Amino acid sequence: MSSIGTRAEETGRQASDSEWIDVAARLGLVAYGVVHLVIAWLAIQLAFGDREGSTDSSGAIQQLAEQPFGKAMVWALGIGMFLLVIWQGLEAAFGHRDEEGFTKVRKRVTSAGKAVVYAVIGVSAVRAAMGSGSSGKSGTDSLTAKIMDLPGGQVIVGAIGLAIIGIGAYLVHKAWTEKFAKYINAEGQSGATGTAYLWFGKAGYTAKGIAFGIVGSLFLYAALTHDPKKSGGLDQALHKVLQQPFGQILLVLIAIGIGCYGLFCFARARHFND
Repeated sequence: MSSIGTRAEETGRQASDSEWIDVAARLGLVAYGVVHLVIAWLAIQLAFGDREGSTDSSGAIQQLAEQPFGKAMVWALGIGMFLLVIWQGLEAAFGHRDEEGFTKVRKRVTSAGKAVVYAVIGVSAVRAAMGSGSSGKSGTDSLTAKIMDLPGGQVIVGAIGLAIIGIGAYLVHKAWTEKFAKYINAEGQSGATGTAYLWFGKAGYTAKGIAFGIVGSLFLYAALTHDPKKSGGLDQALHKVLQQPFGQILLVLIAIGIGCYGLFCFARARHFND
């Protein structure tokens, strides 16, 4: 490696380990928690008959933008999400140095994926703050249609569905093995408060895992039927839940779980342990 490359890597590692990154991560986690609490509220509204708006991150941002001082809140949220992008970007490039081999590669790729997710939410926030609105519900359909038009596109969409289902299963596994507990320090895990944080994490990761599983199933069904309109994101997944027997109760439970994930984000921000 050249001396310039070595210096760049060392600079990146120092930035990754610096105190300001911890502060950026904490602020970003608060913003991410707010997004999940608003999504939970929108999902509860959907369960009780309010079919307007989108029950996903873009819908949550739009909901915040419509409140008093909404644009200021959305700008703050967008900044928080981009702070998370910086944090996870540095983790993808220089983090997880205590790991070796495939584990290090997997964790760095995961960090890169998280950075992309946070960037998408951040861009949505900037668009809403600037009055550009959202791209609408057809975005997932059109993207799936474009993929299906590729050679082997149906197989690719099916593979995406299976991958999303796999992520959902991993999140549920993470919930009930309490692997998420490593994200908060020992103080945050102690006493009655620590017990509450752990239950927030269990409920939150379980709800997110179920939501991922439904989204993945929609992609898989779209691939099997060769119909891009059968795919969808979180909003369509929650609508599908509502259409099932006892759907209202199930949707409320998922909404509570998503809200618990938001509360766990706050706990993680307070007792940060990266």
